[in-house]
Amino acid sequence: MRGYKIFAGSASTEFAKEVCQILDVPLAKADVKKFSDGEISVQIAESVRGRDVFIIQSTGAPSNDNLMELLIMTDALRRSSSSSITAVVPYYGYARQDRKAAPRVPITARLVADMYQAAGIDRVVTIDLHAGQIQGFFNIPVDNLYGSVTFENYIRSKNLKNPIIASPDIGGVARARYFASRMGLEMVIVDKRREKANESEVMNIIGNVEGKDVIMIDDMVDTAGTMIKAATALKDKGAASVMACATHAVLSGKAYENLDKGELDELIVTNTLESKPHDKIIVLTVAPLFAEVIRRVYHNESVNSLFT
Repeated sequence: MRGYKIFAGSASTEFAKEVCQILDVPLAKADVKKFSDGEISVQIAESVRGRDVFIIQSTGAPSNDNLMELLIMTDALRRSSSSSITAVVPYYGYARQDRKAAPRVPITARLVADMYQAAGIDRVVTIDLHAGQIQGFFNIPVDNLYGSVTFENYIRSKNLKNPIIASPDIGGVARARYFASRMGLEMVIVDKRREKANESEVMNIIGNVEGKDVIMIDDMVDTAGTMIKAATALKDKGAASVMACATHAVLSGKAYENLDKGELDELIVTNTLESKPHDKIIVLTVAPLFAEVIRRVYHNESVNSLFT
């Protein structure tokens, strides 16, 4: 085998170190700096000629800087004669605009996909894309992992008396149904109408939650407004407790203030993005999952069998 190397962008350095520790490989060296005007400068500090290369970089806030850093690092590696470049993107930024939902708006998820491919990325590994169809925006292989396998063991360890799965909106039904199937649980839906970005109004609960321990499943939590309003609506309908599982802890704006004031009992997230400590937040690591996927991709083994 040619051998592989793992590089880290500045947004995912600690995550990459954890992955490398699991795989028992050193983190490859790259010198990432900024010019005085803010432009990003990258120099690969070791030979990658003929090697399969993995770049671990989430493209969360500051999204523009982290995205450009990934693209510039990719260009540097391509020009250094690496055999292949796999972008390991725990959080795929700009994914929320994935279709033309209104006149004269961009489809940023497709734009970013085009940028990845133009830079020279050969494969993308990510987890819980905001919409599964984003994979279709690429003409290269995309492995979209399921974060639910990480939440499953934690939820089982809670030994909840009357657990039930909930989707916080209609768009997340498929994700919640998959998780409910894995757990062998029933499911309810929170039906809401979103008036404008980052604000939502809960309209109705589809299903019975009286006396239930509700587990909401979502791909991300941003301002936490949706989850807090959903938790309030669920408890108004008689839910005994409400916890939420969200793979990506974006947690921007008034997120922490909302968590302090809201009815949500617990928020379970992963370390695809860094988050500040909070009494209601539990952080689970997905580094072992990504490490195993990197190993399988390099050895041309099945990734899908991890989730079946």
